[in-house]
Order: sequence, then C-alpha cells, then structure tokens
Amino acid sequence: MIPTPQEVQIRPMTAPDLDRVLEIAASLPTAPNWSKEAYAAALAPAATPRRIALVAADRGPGVVCAFAIVSLLPPQAELELIAVAAGAQRNGVARLLFAALVEKLETAGITEVILEVRASNDPALRLYRSLGFHETARRARYYADPVEDALLLSLPLPSVRFARPT
Repeated sequence: MIPTPQEVQIRPMTAPDLDRVLEIAASLPTAPNWSKEAYAAALAPAATPRRIALVAADRGPGVVCAFAIVSLLPPQAELELIAVAAGAQRNGVARLLFAALVEKLETAGITEVILEVRASNDPALRLYRSLGFHETARRARYYADPVEDALLLSLPLPSVRFARPT
C-alpha cells in the first residue's frame, strides 16, 4: 500500500533505517551510489560537515518510503539527496520531507539551500522548480556514465513556506 502524505511521519534517520535507505537508493537509477558507511557517517553528530538526515515512514507499519540528507555549510546547506521509493513517488512525500528539512534548516540559521542535479533528471527538476529553486549555474560534462551537465540550483530561505499536502 502506498502511503499518502497524511499517513507519513517525518523523523530523523537512524542506523536501523540504513538497510531500507540503501534498498531505496539502489532501486532508483538517479540516486547516488553511497555505501552503507557513507550513510552511517551522515548520522554521526560530530561529523564534519554536520548533516541532517530525515526519513519519511508510513505511520502504520513504520516502513521507510523516502529519505533526504543535507549538509550544513552555514549560511548555506547543500541538499545532497532526496529519494522516494518508486511506489511512493508523485504523491507529495518528497514535498513533505523537504518542508520538514526547511524547518530544521531555518532553526540552524541556514539562509540558502543549494544542490546539483543531472540536466536530464526531469522529475527532480520539476520538483525542485515547484519548490522555488532556480538555476544559478551549469557545470558542463560534470557527470560521467553517461557524460552530461550538472545544473546548480539555489533556494533562498526563509522566503518559502510549505503547507502539508492534502
């Protein structure tokens, strides 16, 4: 069963979530190929840079259906990745997850979120643009396999406010 945004709880990512996080990432062709150790490092409170890692989980069985990780580089934060399991995509979970991130980023004094994305990743670009991100630069031939450009996007905070999807 696909959880709706009303059935999803956003919470900090924990070590027991890592196997499911890896499973989601491995199932998505555009997700970075991070190791379990890299995800675990994102959870370390003393890591440099400091990171915020959140998951979206079904309130009932508690199964993780999405996750996001940002690195804090005050006054900026870099959205390193946001991934939603294929069966839960396009129903507002990513938007809900990003809204929770924004709240935490504002509390941390972050004034801008930046990210890079493959120029061909249309679903991600649609999401980011709908959230208010705008393109600031392009890195030609940045990605390999296949070779393509990276788009750099930026979103000033706290200029945005997100409502919980209905």
